[in-house]
Amino acid sequence: MSARRLRSLGVDPATGKEAFVVARSGGFLGALADAHALTSAVALVAVVGEVLETGEASEGELAAFVPSLHAALGECVDMIAVDAEADRE
Repeated sequence: MSARRLRSLGVDPATGKEAFVVARSGGFLGALADAHALTSAVALVAVVGEVLETGEASEGELAAFVPSLHAALGECVDMIAVDAEADRE
């Protein structure tokens, strides 16, 4: 997991463009990217949970969440893997 990758810091409210960085694990920008990823994942879990709780969503509507859920899960798994790698060093 030592390969560097683009990490999102969120969307600039003035321009509507997403800001990306290549951040070192344990650095300030890495911490900001981690916080953004976790905040996004928490919001996504809340929205999907509400949709599932109502039980009225179609399969197509539920399928629309899959790419976002996959991306959020992947980001969280990467954070855990980087932390585990740092612990081994």
